[in-house]
Amino acid sequence: MILDLTQNLPSMPQGQDFFLARQPILDRDQSLIAYELLFRRAETGPANVINDLRGTASLIAHASELGIGNAIGSALGFVNVDAAMLMSDLVNFLPCDKVVLEILETVEATPELIRRVSELMNAGYAFALDDVMTLSDDIEKLLPLVKIIKIDISGMTQPDLAMLVSQFKQAKKLLLAEKVETIEQFRSCRDLGFDYYQGYYFAKPVILSGKKLSTSQLAIMQLMTLLAKDTDNAEIENSIKKEASLVLSLLRLVNTVGMGVTKRMDSLAQALMVLGRDRLQQWLQVLLYTDSRKDNRFASPLLLLATTRGKFLELIAGKLEPADKSIADAAFTVGLISLLDALLGQPMRDILERIVVGKDVSEALLYRQGFYGDLLKLSEYVERPDEAGQLLAPLLLKLQLSTEDLYLLQLEAFGWSNNLSSLVH
Repeated sequence: MILDLTQNLPSMPQGQDFFLARQPILDRDQSLIAYELLFRRAETGPANVINDLRGTASLIAHASELGIGNAIGSALGFVNVDAAMLMSDLVNFLPCDKVVLEILETVEATPELIRRVSELMNAGYAFALDDVMTLSDDIEKLLPLVKIIKIDISGMTQPDLAMLVSQFKQAKKLLLAEKVETIEQFRSCRDLGFDYYQGYYFAKPVILSGKKLSTSQLAIMQLMTLLAKDTDNAEIENSIKKEASLVLSLLRLVNTVGMGVTKRMDSLAQALMVLGRDRLQQWLQVLLYTDSRKDNRFASPLLLLATTRGKFLELIAGKLEPADKSIADAAFTVGLISLLDALLGQPMRDILERIVVGKDVSEALLYRQGFYGDLLKLSEYVERPDEAGQLLAPLLLKLQLSTEDLYLLQLEAFGWSNNLSSLVH
């Protein structure tokens, strides 16, 4: 029997007490293909998963209001479902072509549930099994109906992992490694045969002594320095012309919808005039995360994370300090630059010797101090709620920011970053 939970469903509360945790899922080439979406409450204790059926039902029923499309862009969204949710008709509010339904490990594979999963699969929904540690009876019953097996690698030995991989590969299932926190873990899982990887290993700096920047990265950083020194337009234009890929990127940017251009611009001088120095500086920061040598069919996870951080910090600063646009601009820079050590494989202190930033920006990036440091910490806490969720509520209180504000600004930052990614690829 399918339960109709939409009757008498509570509307979303005026003061939302949750935020959205968006955890990247990458493929073997370390390109982003999906996000796991988790709703969290910001409380004085550890951040809690919203797993109450009534609360989850309300969230799913108001999916369009919540902006799930904004949250995932062109990627897929993994959404946790329990037995009660699967047996309800609320699942139908989620678009089958945009989500993977992740069956929690606590779900019992009853005949009724098996029939329901089979029905949803025939309707076009894809399924994953969460937190699999062994081939249990329940998993064997569900196995023919699921596409992806998720394995939390943090508590498993290499031999146990290898055995699980062998079992599920024989069943022709795709394997997703959860809690991959180091590049070594990623490589080990890739060697074992995992197809997908969930964790923040890609955002952690791996310092490589003697690593050299690419020609385009050097050119971009030199341009950023020229802008910071308020160099005249002629010198900036000449510098850009030396790098053909920059010219093409900037012309493409100014000719996109939303830039206010009424006729096509093919002149670099005109493009710089339209763009303005502040937006040019931001665009150069974004371009640092792109690689023209890579096949960018899928989004770069670092690019998406950095641009999301930059926009998120800019939006918060704009809300808290609306009278001074320079504060929001600096906040954007902090968010963008905060992942350059992971991108370039160099210590942040060395990177900051190459580009000109203010003392408050530098202290935020190096020590997480000051107003910008608080904004950066807030973004990092939201990204990693299971590890740092208990720190979120006190910081929101310090910044005088509500969870409702936080959630709405998150969605705007997600949407902006997703759209920007499509322009630079």
